[in-house]
Amino acid sequence: MCLSLWSGVAGFRLVFWGRFEVMSRTGPDKPRRNIPADEPSLVLTSHSDKVKVTRNDASTSAVEQRPLAQPPVGNEARWLESLESVLELALKGQGETKASHFLERLTQRLREQWVEAPRVVSTPYINTIPPEREAPLPGDMKMERRIKSYVRWNAMAMVVNANRAHSGLGGHISTYASAATLYEVAFNHFLRARTADFTGDMVYFQGHATPGIYARAFLERRLDEKQLQNFRQELAEGGGLSSYPHPYLMPDFWQFPTVSMGLGPLLSIYQARFNRYLRARGLSAGEEGKVWAFIGDGETDEPETLGSLTLAARERLDNLIWVINCNLQRLDGPVRGNGKIIQELEASFQGAGWNVIKVIWGSDWDELLARDQTGLLLKRMEEAVDGDYQKYSVEPGSYTRKHFFGKYPELLPLVNHLKDEQIQKLLRGGHDSRKVFAAYKAAVEHQGRPTVILAKTVKGYGLGEAGEGRNITHQQKKLNEKELREFRERFEIPIRDEEIAETPFFRPAPDSPETRYLLERRKDLGGFLPRRVSKAQPLELPEPSAFAEFYKGSGRFEVSTTMGFVRLLSVLLRHKSIGRIIVPIIPDEARTFGLDALFREIGIYSPKGQLYEPVDSKSLLYYHEAKDGQILEEGITEAGSMASFVAAGTAYATHGRSLIPFYIYYSMFGFQRIGDLMWLAGDIKARGFLLGATSGRTTLNGEGLQHQDGHSLILSSTIPNLVTYDPAFTYELAVIIADGMRRMYADGEDIFYYLTLYNENFLMPAMPEGVQDGILKGLYRYQPGPTGLTRRAHILASGPIIREALKAQEILAERYDVSADVWSATSYKLLRNDALRVARWNMLHPAETPKKSYLQTTLASESGAFVAVSDNLKIVPDQIAPWVPGGLTTLGTDGFGRSDTRERLRRFFEVDAACTVVATLHALAQKGEVDTQVVARAIKDLGLDPEKLHPHIV
Repeated sequence: MCLSLWSGVAGFRLVFWGRFEVMSRTGPDKPRRNIPADEPSLVLTSHSDKVKVTRNDASTSAVEQRPLAQPPVGNEARWLESLESVLELALKGQGETKASHFLERLTQRLREQWVEAPRVVSTPYINTIPPEREAPLPGDMKMERRIKSYVRWNAMAMVVNANRAHSGLGGHISTYASAATLYEVAFNHFLRARTADFTGDMVYFQGHATPGIYARAFLERRLDEKQLQNFRQELAEGGGLSSYPHPYLMPDFWQFPTVSMGLGPLLSIYQARFNRYLRARGLSAGEEGKVWAFIGDGETDEPETLGSLTLAARERLDNLIWVINCNLQRLDGPVRGNGKIIQELEASFQGAGWNVIKVIWGSDWDELLARDQTGLLLKRMEEAVDGDYQKYSVEPGSYTRKHFFGKYPELLPLVNHLKDEQIQKLLRGGHDSRKVFAAYKAAVEHQGRPTVILAKTVKGYGLGEAGEGRNITHQQKKLNEKELREFRERFEIPIRDEEIAETPFFRPAPDSPETRYLLERRKDLGGFLPRRVSKAQPLELPEPSAFAEFYKGSGRFEVSTTMGFVRLLSVLLRHKSIGRIIVPIIPDEARTFGLDALFREIGIYSPKGQLYEPVDSKSLLYYHEAKDGQILEEGITEAGSMASFVAAGTAYATHGRSLIPFYIYYSMFGFQRIGDLMWLAGDIKARGFLLGATSGRTTLNGEGLQHQDGHSLILSSTIPNLVTYDPAFTYELAVIIADGMRRMYADGEDIFYYLTLYNENFLMPAMPEGVQDGILKGLYRYQPGPTGLTRRAHILASGPIIREALKAQEILAERYDVSADVWSATSYKLLRNDALRVARWNMLHPAETPKKSYLQTTLASESGAFVAVSDNLKIVPDQIAPWVPGGLTTLGTDGFGRSDTRERLRRFFEVDAACTVVATLHALAQKGEVDTQVVARAIKDLGLDPEKLHPHIV
């Protein structure tokens, strides 16, 4: 329930899905509110054991008394007799807990008798914190306003200058213009930096507000004028500034990438949750920092933004604060022109269990609300839609006087003492430092729930006719001289008339009062933000003997690479040096992958522990939740799981200690579903392992079109610092993971890994001698063909399809006099990247001896035909075709998947042994080494249908 109070209005409102008014007098000078005849309402008064119900709507008016289900007794009876007292206590700021309990009981009674009364999800369109309860703003307000004005100017000048020099560079002026107060109050009073014994606050800055963050860093003398001049010109002489927050491009500055809208908010939730996870497991101690996320109201339409709100509330993440800049505009127009985005968001967050603080009106409105005895001002505030408010922000005060206040003549006396210019300057709450400070202070002190601050602002605030509040504001890149002068005058920037046209940057002298104040505030808060620090110590990694069992093969037992990984993970979790810092992440597929064996051993993290007895408690592998559980079992959310992977994979930078995340998931729902988060992991330099389980278009045979993945290796190849592998055997898996841990956690490389895992069981062979280097570089000869045969060929295979290649090797030798070597191709991406690197070097060094790539060196002495086959698209092996001697024939699983047996699927996609044989013979025929009649006979003998449609188009 919620108790909302109006200044100057006698009574309080309960807002349900329907509308109810509980009216009470609070004194002879405060009459009841007049309810318009056309406004549906309900007035309740209590008389011991009855509720008096007065209905009033456009068609009926009736009064009736209904008995409560059970006559109240004891304390409840006294409560029902004390509406006046409850209201008086609430108005005085006393007894809120008891009042809230009473209202809950009253709602329960109403539901029992005659109406379904849902929980409150929306409150009146006024500030949540009344003026008398606002915490006073410390510091020097005038000084802070001057500093904020300088930041505003430099942020604007940065974008204008860049686009004046190079039209089309882009940039955003209006977002920071609307959010400047939100940021400056936070920078001056709340955002704490990381220190030697404190992790600091983690801040997700809104991507489009970066000019303002750069401009402040310029005043702090962290950036110089040349860098500002080169905004969005990173390749310019002397360096420049990235367009948005990109840790990959500015590794000492930006901590979190945020401009791909929706990802910053999602990441902030899982980062706050991950911080609690570390504390619960004893991996983090001391003072807890806050996680702040600055978000745009238009950004909330991205499903990632609001998709995990209930997680934050469910886990009581009171270390999380969101600040939503509600400037009511997105790129093309209003966010909710015909509605109210603040009210809509409040309902969403209230329903999800968040603490909501609305900062809608500036201090100038307090006096108007206090003087309103009719309640009409609040009514007018609520009925005006966001499209109206956008209009008021661009029109003169006379327009607002007529169309906003003038709708009800009773409101005009409230503003008769104000000039039109004063009406036009009535501040919205997000531009009022006192209102913002009070909201922030309440947020950081709130316990038990995450907090969202909904701050109403004007987009492009201060730009005047150049774009303040207008639909073109988001695209505004330039200002003319007149607009620059108006901007200068409005914010009192000390720039001379003769300089104004050049839009120079302005920075006070190092010993100026402004600079001293700015630096002192940041010193008190621990240092500068944003800032990224990467000082994690190298890990003591497992010795080679820890992986010995995987090099020996599986003996008599058939296993899949998925099962091999689960066994490997179990071994690593028990290792004395790294076991505690491994973070297994699973999106509700643990039993599918065989990871449920870990439930009992290391537990699933839950801040509440396990409050119930699981239905499978008597089984060995029961579902076990624990406060210090190690597994992050995320439910059905690949996006949330990936956010946890990013949080764990960047702990070396956020917490100063390395953790090793292993995120295993259904491969089809990785890069295809959440590719943007995968790309972000590269940008933020996350470290760890992604395991795409149930990979392959034919290996996962029963699932059909939606689940059969044959293209993630191509999608993953687009991320530069992602190392991808497609291993066939468990020993390959062990070699790759061991080397990956070395590269990331001993050598400190900013890379992460993607490995495919398959669910097809077969006998895993022992590792041949001397193949480790080939495994890691992407290709090695696994099984040579028989000697003494006439023709030569080479079959490059990956994953479980290598077994089809081995069958093809036998058929080619027995029936067609072809000796085919079978090669294990573990990474076409690595082979291609190495070949491209060497080709570029050769092109730029034409007078020097040409170099050869690993692929060229490995295949240099090989003759015959080359065929590649895998459970992926043909384009995967095609990546190396230019460097294969005599060309490469590829087989793959292009097309939509089907549900059937593996045998039939592999024939359908033409990647089975028979198709591999025909492809090899055809390639030899193209070289003139086999007669075409041999190929024709093989097609018939092996049962292939030459008239079958290409699976890509079926």
